Amino acid sequence: MSAADATYLDVDGAPVRVRVSGPASGPPVLLLHGIGRSLEDWQPAHDLLARDHRVISMDLPGFGLTRRVKARPARPGHPRLAAFARAAIGVLDALDERRPAYLLGNSLGGAVAMTVAVAHPERVAGLVLLSSAGFGREANVSVLPMTYAVLAAAPVVGKRFRPRARRAGVQVNRDLFFDPSHATEEMIRHAGTVGRQPDFRATFIGTALSLGVPLLGTYPGWRRRLLTALAEARVPTLVVWGDTDTVLPARHFHAAMAALPHARGHLFPETGHLPQIERAGELTALAAEFIRTTSDRRPVA
Repeated sequence: MSAADATYLDVDGAPVRVRVSGPASGPPVLLLHGIGRSLEDWQPAHDLLARDHRVISMDLPGFGLTRRVKARPARPGHPRLAAFARAAIGVLDALDERRPAYLLGNSLGGAVAMTVAVAHPERVAGLVLLSSAGFGREANVSVLPMTYAVLAAAPVVGKRFRPRARRAGVQVNRDLFFDPSHATEEMIRHAGTVGRQPDFRATFIGTALSLGVPLLGTYPGWRRRLLTALAEARVPTLVVWGDTDTVLPARHFHAAMAALPHARGHLFPETGHLPQIERAGELTALAAEFIRTTSDRRPVA
């Protein structure tokens, strides 16, 4: 599953893993993955969109195969979204992409995309938010696979926990989909590779705790501030969800449509947390139509 044509860009002195495809003259599209994931989550949609668009996927710093950028820890209620947003803008700058881009963000990546749109509205032509963080308190992100992975790496007792780490990782990937067959062996192996990266645990835990508290849910403050600013900015937005999402439930879709009354919306039936994989063809058709009908924003001076 690992993208063979991915490469690294220098972004503010640090290497960031990216994948760039499609005609250089096509509308620019930046794809942002969720917490603990990688650009591989976008691979089917990336390939389809690249027929007519300049498509850029990236590993957010500390996730995928990109190392974490050292920075001050975020205070509770002040998530690390700004750092991820700076990295996204840095990737566009490193590619000399100065046209307003369409940002497609899944889960955490949706909150990052919204943060970019609020901080740099001149760089954003539109947003496509897929099962995006930021629209509700619930966030069912399991830390069990990480716990088992830590134990599996421990001396003496590690061997005993390796089968449990494997089973937990398989189940977490299957739970992302309505149809668990989408959690292929290749995907599970790649997730294991990502989870063993040096910065993964610190980035995952730090990001999760900056967004909220386990069992109690996400903090309301950052969500309220972000959504208020985004609603005022009126950036063209398409909200997409799966009706069987177990990570960020589908009631968040209805909350998103209420918070962003200017937005378009689409709820996929029998679809989980990764519609860009489970509904790749339909999702990219929706996104392409959205881009076609909102592509009249002027380029950055």
